[in-house]
Amino acid sequence: MPYSSAEWPARSLLGVVSPEARRELLGLGVPTRFEAGEVLLSEGARDRHVLLLLSGFAKVTARVENGEESLLAVRVGGDTVGEMAAMDGAPRSATVTACGPLTARVVQPGALHALLARRPEAHLVLTGIIADRLRWANRRRLDFRGYPAKVRLARLLVELATLYGRPVEDGVVLGCRLTQPELAALTGAAETTVHKGLRDLRRDGVLETRYGSAVIRDMPRLTELGDLSPDS
Repeated sequence: MPYSSAEWPARSLLGVVSPEARRELLGLGVPTRFEAGEVLLSEGARDRHVLLLLSGFAKVTARVENGEESLLAVRVGGDTVGEMAAMDGAPRSATVTACGPLTARVVQPGALHALLARRPEAHLVLTGIIADRLRWANRRRLDFRGYPAKVRLARLLVELATLYGRPVEDGVVLGCRLTQPELAALTGAAETTVHKGLRDLRRDGVLETRYGSAVIRDMPRLTELGDLSPDS
């Protein structure tokens, strides 16, 4: 089945690489389906395969020192998960869990390395995506120290819309639907604070929640609330 870059977010691996590299990537590995709640990768495991997500979305979590689970990020169709272990052979640094029905291709590290050697432009794209993820992690640490919870929530929504959103006539549909506890985990805020922040955004016409999705109706206002520049 032919695919185009429009199938995936513009800043995901499959959305960025050339059509030729995309075809080769989609020809690697074995197609697999996961159901909601099923674990794709386990923290501490020594396996080294990579998952190329085709549809659905997943959450990335890790255990902190006190044993609590921390939500680190979300990944959607077009992204890879597990590439760090494939690159350096170290144990998995996080657990990845399907947040609904999800399809992926399971790619062994040797096959990925061979493709990246043949396609240096794809290697550069993947390296850039890994760098973006490190910057995302650093920004979150700075946000926790420098901004109140409502500002952190606005900044997170802008980033999710930029990375995974889909423009529609009346705004931008978020590419993944997170629960209030998950939004609280990603912003480092209390769930009650996130609940109030979302309620205020809906009241002011900035955000609209629909069945199974959320739409940002006023991106300039949300950007302003997040203390971000318009071209951030």
